[in-house]
Amino acid sequence: MLFETTRLTLRRFTIEDAPAVLAFGSNEDVIRHTGDKLITTLAEAESIINDIWLPEYEKYGYARMAVVHKKDKKVIGFAGLKYESEWEATDIGYRFLPEYWGKGIATEASFPFIFYGFQVLKLPKIMGVAYTNNPASCKVLKKLGLKLKKTGDLLQNGIDCQWYELEHKNYESLVSRKKSR
Repeated sequence: MLFETTRLTLRRFTIEDAPAVLAFGSNEDVIRHTGDKLITTLAEAESIINDIWLPEYEKYGYARMAVVHKKDKKVIGFAGLKYESEWEATDIGYRFLPEYWGKGIATEASFPFIFYGFQVLKLPKIMGVAYTNNPASCKVLKKLGLKLKKTGDLLQNGIDCQWYELEHKNYESLVSRKKSR
């Protein structure tokens, strides 16, 4: 699976991407908005690729994917779908190095996965969770067409989050409206 946008190539992670995973996974500014623990070693980055993403590609047909900035020719983060078994739902997520924030990259990288999730995988809905104190991420989810469903300590870590959803039927009507413009 490979997607191309104007500025990005979206592809599966390989073990060779471990240094890039370490770069964004060890960045305190990035991790502060995720609920994940800071990655501190190359071995931890390799483990995420080998033990999480590669098996998810096989099991579900999707997982987070490497986002390669075409101009810079480097992996700058991830975007994509992830099946969240505790919620029995598919999540859209993204994470990037701070120097790529505020440039529309999260939205650009995520749109192909919304399309893929509904058109190819035929998912009934896609959800997204963002910390309430991260308005930029909440704005991306809204731009993708997701609607706010609930707010609270959804990750059970003492931090307020916002849960967004887009159902397949609402995606279809969104696409129809955009085509008629």
